[in-house]
Amino acid sequence: MSAQILDGREVAAAVKARVAEDVAEMAAAGVTIGLATLLVGDDPASHVYVSYKHKDAKAVGIVSIDVKLPGSATQEEVFAAVDDLNARDDVTGMIVQLPLPDGLDGEAAVERVLPSKDADGLHPYNLGKMVLGRPGPLPATPSGVMTILSHYGIETAGRTAVVVGRSFLVGKPMGLLLGAKGADATVIQAHSRTPNLAATCRQADILVTAVGRPGLFTSEFVKPGAVVIDVGTNRTDDGLVGDVAFDDVVDVASAITPVPGGVGPMTRASLLTNTVSLARAAMAGGRN
Repeated sequence: MSAQILDGREVAAAVKARVAEDVAEMAAAGVTIGLATLLVGDDPASHVYVSYKHKDAKAVGIVSIDVKLPGSATQEEVFAAVDDLNARDDVTGMIVQLPLPDGLDGEAAVERVLPSKDADGLHPYNLGKMVLGRPGPLPATPSGVMTILSHYGIETAGRTAVVVGRSFLVGKPMGLLLGAKGADATVIQAHSRTPNLAATCRQADILVTAVGRPGLFTSEFVKPGAVVIDVGTNRTDDGLVGDVAFDDVVDVASAITPVPGGVGPMTRASLLTNTVSLARAAMAGGRN
C-alpha cells in the first residue's frame, strides 16, 4: 500500500489563510506589517526562492520589501544593508537569503539582524530562546515540518525520530523541536559520520532527511510504516528532487513528503507566521 502523501501546499494554504486573517485584524488596528529580504548575487535558485516569498507575502497582505546587492558586494556592504533594514520602521521582519556568494560570511550576516526582526528564526538569540523553551520566532523549515506533522495528526510523543543532518538551518533545530516538551519524541541526531547510517535510520518512526544528496535514502533506510520527511532540495537534470528516493520509499513508508510540494511551501509559510508574531511582539513592546 502506498504511503499517504503529506502535501505541504495544502498545509501552507491553511496557514496562509490564518495569517491573512491576522494581518487584516492588525491592519484594522492601524498596524502595517512588512517583510524584507536581502538577496546577494545572482544564484538562480535563490532568486526563485525570494520571488516565491514575496508572492506569498503579498497574497496575505504583508508589505513586501525586496533589497538586492550584486555578487561583488563586500561583507561591509552586506552589513550596511542589514543595518539599514534594521533601522526601517516599515520592516517588521527580514531574512538574509542564504547561501551568500563565496567569500562572504552568511552566519555573520544573520547575526547582524536584530533578533526582534528575525523572520527566519536563525539569530543566535532566538535559537537560544528555542533551546530554553521560551517564545520567539522558530527556524522556518523545522517549524514548517512540525506544522505538517500536526496538520496530518501524526503523533510524535513516545516515538523515535531520526534526524539526518546537523546544520543550524535545519538539522540541529529540527532535533530540538521534535524532542521538546509537548512533542516528546526520542531523537537520534545522525549525520555523515554516523556508522551504518541505514541501520540507524531504520530505527526511526519518523525519519527527517536534510543532507542535500539526491536519492540517498532508499527503502533500505526506512522501517516499514515510518513517516518520512524529506527536507532535501536538489537541482538535477531531471528537475528538483529530494534526498529520498521517492518511488522506492513510497511503498514502504506510511506517510511521506514529496519534493517539490512538501516541506518547501511550509518553510515560506513559516516565515509569514514568524513575521506576524514579530509584529505582535513589537506592539507589546518586545523590541530587542
